Amino acid sequence: MGLTSHKVLAAAVGAALLAMVVTVGCWPRLSRRHWAAVLGRIGALLATQLALLCALGLAANSYFSFYTSWDDLLGTGDPGPVTVRPGGEGGPAGPVQVLGREAVQGAGPSGRDPASAGEVQAVRIAGTRSGLSTDGFVYLPPQYFQPAYADRRFPAVVVLTGFPGDARNLLTRLNYPGAALRLNREGRMQPAVLVLMRPSPAMPADTECEDVPGGAQAETYFTQDVPRAVAAGYRVAVRPQGWAVMGNSTGGYCALKLAMRHPEVFPSAVSMSGYYRAEEDASTGDLFGGSRRRREEADLVWRLAHLPPPGIAVLLAGSERGDGDYSRETRAFAAAVRLPMSLATATVPEGGHNFQTWSRLLPSALEWLSPRLAVS
Repeated sequence: MGLTSHKVLAAAVGAALLAMVVTVGCWPRLSRRHWAAVLGRIGALLATQLALLCALGLAANSYFSFYTSWDDLLGTGDPGPVTVRPGGEGGPAGPVQVLGREAVQGAGPSGRDPASAGEVQAVRIAGTRSGLSTDGFVYLPPQYFQPAYADRRFPAVVVLTGFPGDARNLLTRLNYPGAALRLNREGRMQPAVLVLMRPSPAMPADTECEDVPGGAQAETYFTQDVPRAVAAGYRVAVRPQGWAVMGNSTGGYCALKLAMRHPEVFPSAVSMSGYYRAEEDASTGDLFGGSRRRREEADLVWRLAHLPPPGIAVLLAGSERGDGDYSRETRAFAAAVRLPMSLATATVPEGGHNFQTWSRLLPSALEWLSPRLAVS
């Protein structure tokens, strides 16, 4: 049984309740003024608190699907391969302000040489159409700094993390630049510019990449402001065939939705453990102005069933077991895809809704995306 098993959770809750009952029942005997009774009281209280903490931890883990097994939690054992399968066919730019420069993690001795390992730039991207701005990072591949590529434009990939995650998670937890550099050196990925961002440009609100009526125009920001600003500040593709969007969790949902709604901007998308309908809670508020139609259009399975499918290529990446409802919803989405939309999947046998799983999927996701990026 895995760590997200209802049987394991029930056993933990039962053990916690039993510890409480035993402690209460034995307390009169443990109340004596004797060193053995004192040690007994301390032990009973510690055992009860430990059992309660284990039950609460397992409940939280079961709800969020962080870790599915002890191997997943401890990082031990053979995680199994990533399996990639082709699926059925089914105004002026805002400025990019560079705030600082960083070396690429894991690049080895050449990490400080941009022409050998590339460079990570901390940036602030302002949007003149949406009026929004947010901080993020831009990774420039080593070829960007090499004289032989001085007149070359590069494909660009907008990468979105989960909510309320920070864009730095894409560096420290997933290390997109390091993964792209390694694939580039191995000849498995063409050099590309990565624009690493959080999925909401209106923190602390969760915009779900929507143009909120009377509120933050996040969809406009990501589909108009960001591509125009990046194209104005860097040597990147000017045609949509050279652009893609990808992300994990909320970022995965945003990637799919932005590509499906704007195939003229993002013809390719990758979703790692993304969901398929907009969240609605205290952090989002009313995203749709009370409109049922707008809510339905933010449901990606509904879009496939009721609207013409867009001509985009999509990769759904996740685990076959252990990611809660995400795995089941992915199967429902995949079954609804039809031409001219195309679908592929990348899976690991087991993994939770966490950075460890996404790190395993990332190289295959980038390798799948690379040949779909064309600069002309």
